[in-house]
Amino acid sequence: MAPTHVLRCCQRGLAWIPVIFIALVVCWSYYAYVVELCICKKYTISSRKIVYMIFFHLSFIMFVWSYWKTIFTMPANPSKEFCLPKAEKERYEKEERPESQQEILWRAATSLPLYTRTGAGAIRYCDRCQVIKPDRCHHCSACDMCVLKMDHHCPWVNNCVGFSNYKFFILFLAYSLVYCLFIAATVLQYFIKFWTNELPDTHTHAKFHVLFLFFVAAMFCISILSLFSYHLWLVGKNRSTIEAFRAPVFRTGSDKNGFSLGFRKNIAQVFGDQKKYWLLPVFTSQGDGFTFPTRLVSADPEQATVNLQPESSKSVAEVTVSPLSESQNRLLSSEQHANNVGDPVADDHLKPGT
Repeated sequence: MAPTHVLRCCQRGLAWIPVIFIALVVCWSYYAYVVELCICKKYTISSRKIVYMIFFHLSFIMFVWSYWKTIFTMPANPSKEFCLPKAEKERYEKEERPESQQEILWRAATSLPLYTRTGAGAIRYCDRCQVIKPDRCHHCSACDMCVLKMDHHCPWVNNCVGFSNYKFFILFLAYSLVYCLFIAATVLQYFIKFWTNELPDTHTHAKFHVLFLFFVAAMFCISILSLFSYHLWLVGKNRSTIEAFRAPVFRTGSDKNGFSLGFRKNIAQVFGDQKKYWLLPVFTSQGDGFTFPTRLVSADPEQATVNLQPESSKSVAEVTVSPLSESQNRLLSSEQHANNVGDPVADDHLKPGT
């Protein structure tokens, strides 16, 4: 046990290396820009210095704020209602046949709002966390927990990106892009003067800061732009990174657009209804993380009872699906109300390089 505990502590410590690296780069960029570029009178005139300092600090504060929120916002986990009752849990652990285990899960899922299932038509259950997975929930092997609406595990923030911090992650990418663009654009003129030997004679380390500040800002700008564009596309489609690789499976089959409500409503799912809070790193995402509006879910009570049991099973159980909350139903337009309800999604342990 002791070696395992030490190994886990070492892994957790090593996981902070990318975060520390980013923090050091940001601190160095602040020093290089504010001290070496703006405060040094040989580089800028007073009026330009003031303008640069104002815009730089605005982008710097928003970048650090969103990055902090992404790192230290704990991922949302399934609630107790998705855990098996004690008696059912003991029966599940004693059962050796997968068919019998699935029957226990089907009965436990009768009161849960589950509209997706595995590719084989089974209830999505996490043996590690011992919970029935809500829709769009997946187990993160790095965090060793099930995360609501999991998108991916990001090593650059040492945290899982999911329902609780996805908006913060998008803003972190946006403000880091603005931060790098502003630095690259304002340092470019000094970078050109450096190569043409037009800069006044200064200490060697000052020229070093100007040279590498442009290179680092441009490099990060290119990499962040591609990632930010990809996640904006995901938000517009109302998909997670996992769902982009494998479409969620409903009763009628897999559907990559199963959770799409239209562009404007998809944006509101992540950023909320009030546009004045969209650019602030405060939580405004809609829903509770357990149930999500879907164009395949019917709001008609007469259509709420469906056969969730797989066709291969010997016994057929009719399960009453819990209706969506009022706050979620208001996102659905009348055209998006269909007459199909699905069962739970296949899980992926996805860790893309963020």
